[in-house]
Amino acid sequence: MPKTTKPLSSTQVSRAKHQAKEYNLADGKGLYLRVKPNGTKLWLFNYQKPYTKKRSNISIGILPSITLAKARTIRDEYNTLLSDHIDPREHRIEEFNKEAEVHANTFENVYSNWLKLKEPEISEVYYKKIKNRLEKYIIPKIGKRPISKVNAVEAISAIRPLANDKKLETVKKLCRWVNEIMVFAVNSGIIYSNPLSGIGKAFNAPKPTNLPTLKPDQLPILMKTLDTASIKLVTKCLIEWQLHTMVRPGEAAGTKWDEINLEKNVWEIPAERMKKNRPHVIPLTPQTIQILEALKPISGHREFVFPSDSTPRKPASSQTANMALKRMGFKGILVSHGLRALASTTLNEQGFDPEVIESALAHVDSNSVRAAYNRAEYIERRQVLMTWWSKHIEQAGSLKPLDLSIKSLNK
Repeated sequence: MPKTTKPLSSTQVSRAKHQAKEYNLADGKGLYLRVKPNGTKLWLFNYQKPYTKKRSNISIGILPSITLAKARTIRDEYNTLLSDHIDPREHRIEEFNKEAEVHANTFENVYSNWLKLKEPEISEVYYKKIKNRLEKYIIPKIGKRPISKVNAVEAISAIRPLANDKKLETVKKLCRWVNEIMVFAVNSGIIYSNPLSGIGKAFNAPKPTNLPTLKPDQLPILMKTLDTASIKLVTKCLIEWQLHTMVRPGEAAGTKWDEINLEKNVWEIPAERMKKNRPHVIPLTPQTIQILEALKPISGHREFVFPSDSTPRKPASSQTANMALKRMGFKGILVSHGLRALASTTLNEQGFDPEVIESALAHVDSNSVRAAYNRAEYIERRQVLMTWWSKHIEQAGSLKPLDLSIKSLNK
């Protein structure tokens, strides 16, 4: 008949005295209290390893942090694992590694890895926008949380102040980016599902707003005002360059001399400077070349065609044209991005092929094969379109209708 070990009592545990050599007190079922010469008392679980059948000890903890009752609970858990042929020591190591991995995979760390993966696919301007907004509004709130423990309530709470301030466009973008991060985590095997998929429904959708722009027949007013405005030559040329080329404000302001290919008569914008991270080729016209020639004495020896006034080694701000238009009296009437809308409306009214117009505006075709084909096919047709548009702008500057004042725009 096997020997039965009498369980320890709380009194025995508390009164156990240290001796010159360490010794063990058995509680049964593999649990021992080890008393060390320095008086330390710690719990051990002695067991036979599955498969190898070798004896091994595993520490449970030190008294009084681990009480007799707690030590017995842990012992029973270990015996349950052994009944399933699971080594308690290996199980504990696995659980520790899992927990360490959970805390290593904080929302901030996963966000950093997601952003690194996304960076080559987007423009530098868009990259900075994502980084700045997430690190301003989201990371300080939930960045240190393990991503597996981030929930919808926390994410909504972080974004709510922006919704209260009616910054609904920013709210919409943050919801989208946060969900992209969570989907990245799912696809990377870090989490099993995305609990934030519906957070966008917790906020009102932003109302679509059209950026202020001019009607096609109001172009002469812009040209007359621009011609007589008291602004610097670089700023005037920047507005004209953006108007002629139909690019976005940031793309125009960041124009580099080495992007200009006068042999092919084109402006080649690299992918990293474009919103959709795809290169864009713009046919040059006599009018746009004339703008470049006017700027050569000013910036021809520098990197950027439109240098910053305060720091010439850097490009002009993407807001330079906007601020100039406000000073010229167009506040609430026209913004620099609205120049693209003005061009689009005019060209559509003139009967140009809408697809060629979209190509000129660098609106990416969802079908990548078709888009690649269109870039090659449309370059010649775009040359015709751009030439007509530049001549139209030039002619608008020479028109003298009865009323060319900005005040007439408000009538």
